[in-house]
Amino acid sequence: MDLDFNRKLSIAPMLDCTDRHERYFLRLLSKHILLYSEMVVASGLLHCDNPEMFLGHEPLEQPAVLQLGGSNPTDLARASKLVEAAGFNEVNLNCGCPSDRVQNGNFGACLMKEKHTVADCFKAMQDAVSIPVSIKCRIGVDELDSWEFFTDFVQTTKDAGCRIFIVHARKAWLKGLSPKENREVPPLHYDFVHRLKAEMPDLNISINGGIKTLDQVEEQLQDLDGVMVGREAYENPWFLRDADERIFGDKTPSPYASRKAVLEAYLPYVEKQTAEGCPATILVKHLYGLFTGLPGARKYRQLLSNGAPRAAEYGGAVALIQKAMDLVQED
Repeated sequence: MDLDFNRKLSIAPMLDCTDRHERYFLRLLSKHILLYSEMVVASGLLHCDNPEMFLGHEPLEQPAVLQLGGSNPTDLARASKLVEAAGFNEVNLNCGCPSDRVQNGNFGACLMKEKHTVADCFKAMQDAVSIPVSIKCRIGVDELDSWEFFTDFVQTTKDAGCRIFIVHARKAWLKGLSPKENREVPPLHYDFVHRLKAEMPDLNISINGGIKTLDQVEEQLQDLDGVMVGREAYENPWFLRDADERIFGDKTPSPYASRKAVLEAYLPYVEKQTAEGCPATILVKHLYGLFTGLPGARKYRQLLSNGAPRAAEYGGAVALIQKAMDLVQED
């Protein structure tokens, strides 16, 4: 499988968002986008009683990447082996998340200050598996936001063998900003990412941050290898409907001509997951943004949100989704 092809457009790892249900749903909208998991802490994966909770996924989700968090090379190598054995197509090391949770574990964006640790982690992971290992990072952290700092970090990990970088084109503040503010407040510097590709053309470079339309994706792809989209894919997933044709050159018509058709195609999966004990609240939360901008979308979201905790009163999760869908007017 040529993941560099799929890497043209990927969906960012987002905590509490890109679980297996969201990935299944997004795959219905595009055959080719590269889907990422939520971050999984390597030590948690190694010591949990039920690894399936983190590693479980449907074959339909592929190509899919699982992102690991951690700073211990041995733990990350062992966890990477589990990721590969579970059938994921790539493993990614998180060097960009600034949340308190990752800071307490000394990983995520903290690792940008520890370039040699990152290099050691990458090498241990890649030596342990045959699938690719990639790194997702920022352009800087705290006051360390110079071009020299950024390229030194990349060069060090490149020297360890890494060739795939996904760069959030903002720096991260480890103190003073929430994770949400860290996605919005630090200014975007797309020029850093474009210059990196120009100076290190042998690397596969994807850009992340502030990209919300396929027009913007196409513009970035003129100079870069890939684009990673985050919140827009979660809050307005229908924008992906033309991605296979416009980004990947696949002229095959989608089997789903409307948003309601996509949702109908998701229902058998909902029924299967419900039978396996998955709560309706988990299964419907990824659907809120599908009808963004259409008449009835607000009532649709309200019914899903309010009805999911008591889905049994509606006849189950499938019946609830169908009832909510009827509230939307779609041409």
